[in-house]
Amino acid sequence: MHNDYSRRKFIRNTAIGGVALTAVGKSLNTFAATPKDTVRLGMIAVGLRGQSHLEEMLKRSDVEIVAMADPDKIMMASAQKLVAKYGKKAPAEYTNGNYDYRNLLKRDDIDAVLIASPWEWHLEHAVDAMNAKKIVGLEVCGAIKLQDCWDYVNTYEKTKTPIMIMENVCYRRDVMAVLNMVQKGMFGEILHLQGGYEHDLRGVLFNDGVTPYDSGVEFGDKGFSEAKWRTNHYLKRNAELYPTHGLGPVGTMIDLNRGNRLTALSSVSTKSLGLHRYIVNHPKGGPNHPNAKVKFKQGDIVTTQIQTANGETIILTHDTSSPRPYNLGFRVQGTNGLWQDFSSGGPNDGFIYFEDKSPKKHVWEQTKAYMEEYDHPLWKRYSKEAEGAGHGGMDFFVDNAFIESIKNKTEFPLDVYDLATWYAITPLSEKSISEGGQLQQIPDFTKGKWQTRKPVFGRSYLY
Repeated sequence: MHNDYSRRKFIRNTAIGGVALTAVGKSLNTFAATPKDTVRLGMIAVGLRGQSHLEEMLKRSDVEIVAMADPDKIMMASAQKLVAKYGKKAPAEYTNGNYDYRNLLKRDDIDAVLIASPWEWHLEHAVDAMNAKKIVGLEVCGAIKLQDCWDYVNTYEKTKTPIMIMENVCYRRDVMAVLNMVQKGMFGEILHLQGGYEHDLRGVLFNDGVTPYDSGVEFGDKGFSEAKWRTNHYLKRNAELYPTHGLGPVGTMIDLNRGNRLTALSSVSTKSLGLHRYIVNHPKGGPNHPNAKVKFKQGDIVTTQIQTANGETIILTHDTSSPRPYNLGFRVQGTNGLWQDFSSGGPNDGFIYFEDKSPKKHVWEQTKAYMEEYDHPLWKRYSKEAEGAGHGGMDFFVDNAFIESIKNKTEFPLDVYDLATWYAITPLSEKSISEGGQLQQIPDFTKGKWQTRKPVFGRSYLY
């Protein structure tokens, strides 16, 4: 997720109590058994999203930012300014071209790296880091090719270097409250789930090359920040480009890769109109602007249907080229009731119904009382620490999970098999759309281990 707080500000919820939890989990393989006091961290790519993670790390007393790599010297200067703001020692810089990050990886004073690079660089950065025995936190997207997903898994299994997918929406407060209700059996047996990325990104995909968000109609070499690279995916591809925000949160509710798995998908796409319309209607664009003649391949709305081994169905929606309020469109439905999210994650932003609990038959309830009563123990414990963190506090939780897992030598709550499975949706949906919605089989990246692996996310964890 890009770091645009003014456009993505979630409603902050009040803190509700505190509760101590016990950390459990298998050991990470890279370190010895003794817990660490400080994680020595390297940053690969310090653009706007990287700086959001950087700021969370700078707030901590148990993280030392040792070095940062990014060929964009403007972003590096901005990142160093952020470090200075927190009174920390300036990290070493690696800015000499696209591959100077490999010199960062050669350092022996770095335990882990956090990668927030453009999508097409994720695989190379992560594989190089794992081969260098640096634990990896990797930002989200979708894979370019299906083989990429196997490369993540195979590199992890060869090097035994852990990698965590940094999916922050799994930690959204209302999502975790619903997860708590799911784990308590309140919805009965889960039948169907929905999620997606429904967010007007036109102002992110185009700008004037100097300032971000709604400032122009340029992209590529003439663009700023994500417009430099993200828009090119819309130009050349037609797929569920950003699956993890929708799939990750609902996937934790049905124990994907830990007792369940995805088996097949089918995707369809609308025509592509929204980006052209934006260029034509923008004050800095118009019908005669050169970019008004560009043909974008990405359909305005992509719908993906997914099957699971345990009989649930999932629908993902990618909708980022239309004028619309932000909403991830979550729905969790079981034999005893359902929850639907209609906004950005606040306690009143949705409706809920339980057959055995709601006061009126077939009548929705407001969610606030449930969100407060079933607020997840993680949020009860850390709500104060999460205040002011990016994306309504979610960034605190995902970054905290990354650091605390490393310090305590426990397995990541979102691991390489989750990464590979969620990333695989993009190339498989792209193939399905190109074949008229034909069903695509989703590989079992765990190679059968999903049948015996135990669920960990949100279960008796400190982080």
